[in-house]
Amino acid sequence: MKAKLLSLFVVGALSVPAFAATPANTLIVVQGLDDIVSLDPAESNELSSIQTVPSLYQRIVQPNRDNPEINEPILVESWQANPEQKTIVFKIKPDAKFASGNAVRPEDIIFSYQRAITMNKSPAFILNVLGWKADNINSLLKKISDKELEVRWTADVSPDVVLNILSTPIASIVDEKLVSAHVKNNDFGNSWLKMNSAGSGAYKMRAYQPRQAIVLEANPLSPTGAPKMANIIIKNVPDPASRRLLIEKGDADIARELGTDQTAALAGKAGIKILDIPSAEQVYMAFNTASGNPALSNPAFWEASRYLIDYKGITEDLMRGQYFIHQSFLPVGLPGALKDNPFTFDPKKAKEILAKAGITNARFTLDVENKVPYITVAQSIQASFAQAGVQVDLLPAAGSQVYSRVRAKQHQAAIRFWIPDYFDAHSNASAFAYNDGQSNTVAWLNGWNIPELSQQTLTALNEADKTKRQSLYTEMQKELQRSSPYVFIDQGKNQIVMRDNVKGYAQGLNADMVYYDKVTK
Repeated sequence: MKAKLLSLFVVGALSVPAFAATPANTLIVVQGLDDIVSLDPAESNELSSIQTVPSLYQRIVQPNRDNPEINEPILVESWQANPEQKTIVFKIKPDAKFASGNAVRPEDIIFSYQRAITMNKSPAFILNVLGWKADNINSLLKKISDKELEVRWTADVSPDVVLNILSTPIASIVDEKLVSAHVKNNDFGNSWLKMNSAGSGAYKMRAYQPRQAIVLEANPLSPTGAPKMANIIIKNVPDPASRRLLIEKGDADIARELGTDQTAALAGKAGIKILDIPSAEQVYMAFNTASGNPALSNPAFWEASRYLIDYKGITEDLMRGQYFIHQSFLPVGLPGALKDNPFTFDPKKAKEILAKAGITNARFTLDVENKVPYITVAQSIQASFAQAGVQVDLLPAAGSQVYSRVRAKQHQAAIRFWIPDYFDAHSNASAFAYNDGQSNTVAWLNGWNIPELSQQTLTALNEADKTKRQSLYTEMQKELQRSSPYVFIDQGKNQIVMRDNVKGYAQGLNADMVYYDKVTK
């Protein structure tokens, strides 16, 4: 019944005559949603879900929209840090409520962090940085009063880093009373939260049908104020050409992920505007060193691969302005990012490296999302690697399928993207240069055992001097450029197409910095 009602709602909203305005109180967004695995904030780790969760949930602190290096209070009104004791005492806003009407309590914050650590879903490694684990988390969170709680950590990190980590989507606060009513088989309400919401964000879930649409309705009780629009429909339209047609006709208000051809065709059209927004998204290729394919665990193959990517052709000819070449693990825009791009497409050099290492008849499968830009990059790689005699077999699939295969370590190689989880260099370093054998980092997923680099990552995290800390990250970026099972290809620039009557939309460098609450039209 829920699915049928959702279908009727979406069809009704989109079945308007050509060039007719969409409903005045409803924002229609068209994009691909095939990558979503879950909308539970403790599990969400895909682009579309990370873009959606912040509309449904809030964190105790969140990055300032204009200056993300500053965290501002959201569900709390103040905090007091004690670096020596490794504690922060937070004071909750007295009138903070969830969409259900339940007050935000210390118990909700404690429950939210406990469930995220205990379930240990894909993004849990972010909170693991604090030294939080399933066997100690209960002892590190303490209610002091009805509006105060103490948060303790065991890792050698500063309070500023703690706040950065607690500003991430996985640290979203859920309504314990509401979620507890939907727990099944000790799952912390995970099955229910995959498709429902229990937050305090500007919106609450009205309905969600996987691979069809997400329908949000305004939450007038949000602690940061009610949003301007009554409803948001995020419609799954897999084909970029269809998204272009919908936005051009006025049947949609915002269109995401249009290809370069579609965006170029819309430039200058009446009623259309195109926003160019900096993005921290990086596209890279990763080799699973534990896949059983001997070439993929050979550093010589990694080196040769760096010269088998047509970086210029991908960014200038295929992506035309939507991406630029960037070959290190910190994106431009984050402090300490290395901007050197030492690699160019050179099949001759790649062949020499392979021959010297005795690598012949190399072949591997490449998992990739069957959508722009990833499939485009993969097709380019297939052609360019062939010039050195390396056969690449593409395995295109829906985003959720690719995520599942990579998380199960069933891939040989994959085209992936990465966006920092919080505005700090450790967010990326802890993913690419850290493997403790249990956290779901990119290094762990690709079987890359790096005890020395892992220690360097912790050393950089614990360095108090900002200049020294940045120099440590510079050296780590150079080392991963020299030898690692990753080939960093490019960095994105978001191009959002919208009708020119849409006002107040905002988006930041990171994926979770998507703000619909002030939109009007």
